[in-house]
Order: sequence, then C-alpha cells, then structure tokens
Amino acid sequence: MTNVKIGRALLSVSDKTGLVDLGKALAAHGVALVSTGGTAKALREAGLDVADISDLTGFPEMMDGRVKTLHPKVHGGLLAVRGNAEHVASMTEHAIEPIDLVVVNLYPFAQTVEKGASREEIIENIDIGGPSMVRSAAKNHESVTIVTDPADYARLIAEMAAHNGATTYDFRRLCAAKAYAATAAYDGMISQWFMTADQGEKFPPSVTMTRKLVMPLRYGENPHQEAALYVSSMPHVSGIGQASQVQGKELSYNNLNDANAALELLAEFRDGPPTVVIVKHANPCGVATGATLAEAYKNAFECDSVSAFGGIIAVNRPLDGPTAEAISGIFTEVVVAPGADDAAKAVFAKKKNLRLLLTEGLPDPARGGQSVTVIAGGILVQDRDNGRVTRDMLKTVTRRAPTEQEITDCLFAWTIAKHVKSNAIVYAKDGVTAGIGAGQMNRRDSSRIAAAKAKEAAETFGWTSPRTVGSAVASDAFFPFADGLLAAAEAGATAVIQPGGSVRDDEVIAAADEAGLAMVFTGMRHFRH
Repeated sequence: MTNVKIGRALLSVSDKTGLVDLGKALAAHGVALVSTGGTAKALREAGLDVADISDLTGFPEMMDGRVKTLHPKVHGGLLAVRGNAEHVASMTEHAIEPIDLVVVNLYPFAQTVEKGASREEIIENIDIGGPSMVRSAAKNHESVTIVTDPADYARLIAEMAAHNGATTYDFRRLCAAKAYAATAAYDGMISQWFMTADQGEKFPPSVTMTRKLVMPLRYGENPHQEAALYVSSMPHVSGIGQASQVQGKELSYNNLNDANAALELLAEFRDGPPTVVIVKHANPCGVATGATLAEAYKNAFECDSVSAFGGIIAVNRPLDGPTAEAISGIFTEVVVAPGADDAAKAVFAKKKNLRLLLTEGLPDPARGGQSVTVIAGGILVQDRDNGRVTRDMLKTVTRRAPTEQEITDCLFAWTIAKHVKSNAIVYAKDGVTAGIGAGQMNRRDSSRIAAAKAKEAAETFGWTSPRTVGSAVASDAFFPFADGLLAAAEAGATAVIQPGGSVRDDEVIAAADEAGLAMVFTGMRHFRH
C-alpha cells in the first residue's frame, strides 16, 4: 500500500484540546480545512482559513446541529475507493471531492451522565454524525486517515512531517483499529446507560463492557502471564485504578489485586478512627484501629508479623512520618493512603522499590455495582457484596447475651470476615484482629489456623496469653457442626457472630451454651470465593 498525501481534512471535535496546533500543522502542509460549528469557530479565531461543512454539502446545519455531516458529499468523499473507475466517475458526476483526513472526537456522553444531567441532555449528547464519519473513514483506511484521540495529534503531525504531508498505510490501519474501538466503546456506553440507568435492567439480554487501557503491567499472577490494567469508560468509583503512584517500581497484577483488596476493606472504616489494614494474597492478615496510625499499624502488624512481610498496607488517614518509619521496618510491597505528608514521603524515598499509591479519598463500601468473574465459556455477574450488619439486626440465640463490648468486638470481627476468603474465621478484641483463618475447605481448620496464629503472636511478642482470650469470633457463614465453634471456645473466645441458618443450629447453640459463649446471628453471610 502506498502513502496518501492529505489534501483535504474534515475536523469536528467536542474536545478542543490540541485542535489549534493541529490545524496550524495541517495548514502548513497546504491542507484544505473543512469544519463544523464550534470547531470551525475555534480554528478561525486562531487565524486559520476554514470552510464550513455547509459549503461542502450545499445544505445548512439544521435541527440544532443534529443534521450537518449526514450527506453524500461527506460520506461519498470518505467512502469512495480512489482506484475504482466507477467510484471516481460517481464522484465526478455528483461533484464529490475526496476527504483524506477526518479528525473527530465524539459528544461527551459519559461526562454528561457523570455530571448528573437530565435525561433530555443525556439524549442530546448521543453523537450520530460523528460515529458515522468515523466508521466511513475507518472502512476506507486504504485512502483515508481517521484520528479520534487528541493524544494522537502529535503522532499524526510527525507522520506527515516524515512523509512530505502524507500518511503511511500502517499508520492509517492503526488509526482505523483505534477508531472502531472508539465507536464500539461509545455505543457500548450508550447501550449500558439505556439498559441499566434509564430502564433499570440489572441483567440485560446482552452486555457490552467498555474499558480503556491505563497501562500494561510487569506480568500477571505469574511471570509467564502478560497483564494490563483497564478501567471502565463509564462513570465509576475512584479507587486503585485511579490512584497516583508517587514512587517505587512498576506495579504488577498481584500488587494491584492485593491493593484493591486492602482498599475495599479499609473503606469500611473510612469514617472511623485511625485504621490500618495489612493484606497478603488478597486476604487481610492484620487489621487494627488506634489513637494514631502508628499505634494501629503496630497492632495490625503484631496480629501476623510473618505474613505481613512483603504485604500491602492501607491506611485511612494521610500517612505521617512516624507511621512511615514503622512501616519501613520490614519489606513492604505497596502502601495505599489518601495522602502523605513530606516526612512520610522522605522516609519512603529511601525505599526505592516500595510503591506509594495515593487515592482520592476512600470509596463508599455501601455503594452499588456489580462484580464480574470470567469462567470457561462465559462470565459470572453479580451484585457487589455491599451488605452491612448493624446492632439492631443481631439476634441473640444463646442463654447469655453478649456485653456491649462483646457486641462491638463482634461487629468489628464481622466487618473483617466479609473481606476474608471463605471459609473465614476472624478473632478480634478492642478494635484489633487477634487471628485470621482464611481459605480453608472446612470451618474447623480456619478456626484452628486463626487460633494458632494468635498463639504464635503471643510467643513472638512475649504476651502472657494470646489475644484470642476474651475475644469475639466471626464466621462468614454458618457453623455446619459444633466443632468449629468449640475450636473457637478452646482459643478463649467469649462471643460468636455468625449468620445462622444451618439445619444443626440447635446443636451449635447448645454447644455455645455449654461453653458459656454468647452468640448472635446476623441472618446474612459473606462468602468470598
């Protein structure tokens, strides 16, 4: 395929970023500029000679700009195959001139939705002529260059400079691929809005999920797997995908996955006291609140100091120097915080591999939305687990009712258990996790693992007894047998919070009564597979 010299360009953009510089570069190559509405106005104000689209079509823009480029003289100039004698004859007969370059970015549909505009305004921001021109130009990329992203203007200018005002086939083909991706994403956003926000269809007959690339990653879960980070093109919560990396080496798939797990759990405490979450392999291994972040970090770390090595740490306050000093005492992969003072940044600057991610606040744990899991031959879609349990939802099922402190400990442990892989068991006392058992095939083993971790911590730090003594224990789903509950009692727990609902609830309640435990049912479970 040969290079194609650009003689005429049609520009119609909603985002005027870089427009004037592009127009000047095109004019310097002698390109005739044709434009619409506000785009033409911006170019003229920069002193450029621009023809209106109505000069090309012979029809005025009409119907509030809804009809301006939907015309044979536009699409004929885009779609005509330059080497086809019949096409050339039709162009001559109907006075259609070729258009060699189209620069279009579409009406800001997603931004209009995000700002909470009225339905009427949202509908008006569905672009019709723009996608039509983009698709026509992209189809005929052997002869026409289509640019849809202002970030590509510099590359277009460089391409023309390197080839005497022409573009190469490889460049045009790349632009065509990006153009179809842009229109597919645009239509996907519109379809998604119509089905979900406008008509309330939670699970529509077909789903188009539009995502845009943020960056390729070092690798996936393992070095032989390639990976990349994408974010939704539709309005979305600000989270790990939008965090700014202050320092440290490139992020990996596992870094981001673990950091997200830490942030989602930390969000449960966004309105609470200073809180620190330590995550390893997407499971919390220590969570604590305290009077200061440094105190909270110390208590979270001591829950499982072995697992904390090489972990992810998230804090719900701007990071300060003393906390950063404490964190820097061991190898840490990533620290996530809503901010960091100069002292904290100076401490971490000495740790060149440690990644510091700053988020714009913390997401709302009660927000709606859906989660997606890929399976062979399909995807599983479900509501995200935003279920929450309050004191008035608890049902006491044992002879002994829990004390106020036990209820507080139960709710704290329950909040953590929601973010632990099933089967999940969490011991907690005074706003500090005492032991966490995760991801086991039976609940008894999770109870024993959590208790063993608490015992190891007591031995490591010279405590007279494990923190499980006098603690509350949370189970993410019901105890199917009494053995898991008895394991918790053996570890010293005095209160239990669990969903209930087992056919053996009576047996488990009787075992709790015999052990002198107070137990409450939530009526809600938190499986996390």
